[in-house]
Amino acid sequence: MTAAIKYVSPYQHRVNLVADTLRNHSKLDEKAALDLAERVVDALNHIPEKVR
Repeated sequence: MTAAIKYVSPYQHRVNLVADTLRNHSKLDEKAALDLAERVVDALNHIPEKVR
C-alpha cells in the first residue's frame, strides 16, 4: 500500500512558512495568520528582484 503524497506549491510553502512564524510570535489564530501571510507574500512578490 502506498501513501498519497500531497503536492504543495512553492507559493503555498512560503505562505505556510510566514503563517507559522506569525502564529508563533503573536496571538493570531490560524485563519488570521494565513490571511496576513498571503498579503505579506504577495507584497514581497511585488518587490523588484534587484531590490530584494
